[in-house]
Amino acid sequence: MNIQFFLGLMIPFIGTSAGSACVFFMKKQLDFKVERALIGFASGVMVAASIWSLLIPAMDQSAELGKLAFLPSVIGFWLGILFLLFLDSVIPHLHLNTDEPEGIKSRLKKTTMMVLAVTLHNIPEGMAVGVVYAGYLSGSANITAGGALALALGIAIQNFPEGAIISMPLHAEGSSKSKAYLDGVLSGAVEPLGALLTILAAGMVIPAMPYLLSFAAGAMMYVVVEELIPEMSQGEHSNIGVTMFAVGFTLMMTLDVALG
Repeated sequence: MNIQFFLGLMIPFIGTSAGSACVFFMKKQLDFKVERALIGFASGVMVAASIWSLLIPAMDQSAELGKLAFLPSVIGFWLGILFLLFLDSVIPHLHLNTDEPEGIKSRLKKTTMMVLAVTLHNIPEGMAVGVVYAGYLSGSANITAGGALALALGIAIQNFPEGAIISMPLHAEGSSKSKAYLDGVLSGAVEPLGALLTILAAGMVIPAMPYLLSFAAGAMMYVVVEELIPEMSQGEHSNIGVTMFAVGFTLMMTLDVALG
């Protein structure tokens, strides 16, 4: 079980690291249409994971509340939204294809704020993996090993393009390939760390599992709606992002049902 647990935490990080390595093999920055397609795909995976891997299990675990089974999920979801809203407001960061930083004013370099933007939305992904594995390890949350693995794989698949999306623009901005790769890897390092911390916290408050699951879902949905969907929809050819959103959504849904 220890090996299975370790792999579950590291799989998403491996996805980010592998994607960041694209900077060594691709000479130019990602084509705008390709970038949009990858962002749409990542959005679809995150929305499906929020529903099938987090919100539905959270409501299932609150079934004893009867018609109020939705309540812990609603509370946890809103706490996740507000948590990411707070981080988004205080952490200085810069989204792709924009020149206006968000968060508190700072003198950080543009490349540093780009890394912080990706790190910011990797936090809820790490939390999601952590809380699902905590539920599985507790044995009392009706989460199977296959279900936990499905979420880890789904996050890893969408982390691969995210790694490329961060490392290649950093190289285009003037960073060396090695520095751009390292920054891409570091942006994903928050995921296994966040997962481990979430597991340690969840282990002490198993009765709060429905709240923790829906908290992670709310945090991921904030990232999708606030950042990813606007990026995939701007300008021409927005249908590319929508189509890839559907591909990511159905892939994550399939993984969760088939492995869960």
